[in-house]
Amino acid sequence: MPLSEHEQRLLEQMERALYAEDPKFASSLRSQTDRRGGRRRAAIGVVAALAGAALLIVGVATALVVVGVAGFLLMLVGTFLIVTIFTAGPAPATAAAAPAAGGKKSTAAKPAKHGFMDKVEERWRRRRDGDQGR
Repeated sequence: MPLSEHEQRLLEQMERALYAEDPKFASSLRSQTDRRGGRRRAAIGVVAALAGAALLIVGVATALVVVGVAGFLLMLVGTFLIVTIFTAGPAPATAAAAPAAGGKKSTAAKPAKHGFMDKVEERWRRRRDGDQGR
């Protein structure tokens, strides 16, 4: 049974209030639901990649080009599914971007990315700035 418009508005308002009050808790809840779907997609990707590899081998062994190409494509799709699961960032927080219950926008800053190259660049800047001050 679908929610009425009033119930949907109340639910969205409660969601925004939760993000405003405790964004870390709200994002952890959202990421747990995303993990379930991600695990399923990763498992499907692994199965597809393995089945594609098997079809590729069968196609090469039987000299059927169509079977080999189909196996390669299936392996490619499975690998794509696996890679997109692990490279995708967290789900976008739609409620966090929406205005809070009081009508004000959230002033929380976006978290900085801390990849390997970012850390190396930061160390380089600190080292360079420290050497220039001497």
